[in-house]
Amino acid sequence: MNVYLAEFIGTALMILLGNGVVANVVLQGTKGNNGGWITITTAWALAVFVGVVVAGPYSGAHLNPIVTLGLAIGKGFDWSLVPFYILSQLAGAMTGALLVWLMYKDHFDATADQGLKAAPFATAPAIRNNVSNLVSEIIGTFVLIFVIFYFTDASMGTKENVTPIGLGSMGAIPVAFLVWVIGLALGGTTGYAINPTRDLGPRIIHAIIPMKGKGSSGWDYAWIPIVGPIIGSVLAAVIFLLISK
Repeated sequence: MNVYLAEFIGTALMILLGNGVVANVVLQGTKGNNGGWITITTAWALAVFVGVVVAGPYSGAHLNPIVTLGLAIGKGFDWSLVPFYILSQLAGAMTGALLVWLMYKDHFDATADQGLKAAPFATAPAIRNNVSNLVSEIIGTFVLIFVIFYFTDASMGTKENVTPIGLGSMGAIPVAFLVWVIGLALGGTTGYAINPTRDLGPRIIHAIIPMKGKGSSGWDYAWIPIVGPIIGSVLAAVIFLLISK
């Protein structure tokens, strides 16, 4: 499988299952309505597991631009691959979000609250404070990338020219546990986007789908789950490089 197709499919599956559990928990009339935060964080961890298992053997299963960025800075991932990895991830996130909407369309229609309609697409803070919201995304992302550096073992190339590419299928279990604990411990403030395309791709879908009474797509907040993860990833990569010399 082509590495970009692997990133697309892996990200689409991750978003379908991750955003799908949010829809199942918050939308009216679903079997999982009011399932709670532990249900969401657990399913999100398993969604990451599924995406990594599928994409890992081919692309390293980044499924997240800040993983791609962090590995390029801290592990020598080929910078020429970065733009198309990110575009593949964005397209996958948009596709996964569209499938969630199609799957739960009747329940979106049955839900009156605009915030609940938006929740399966994009993150939003529990308390709006741009500074603390940004810090939350920075810290959560820092933990994600810094820990990932310690179990990235997938590579491509010859013995003479090896490029670390990411998690590999063996990284599926530890990264699932990592995402799970980040959600449980650090996710209560902003919904732990820790992934720009996980937030941006579905937010774009929310903006363009013809959903009655959907309300705002929250573009005034959208920069935080992009900028915060980028800062967190860069900090994690730089500190990893400094302490691993």
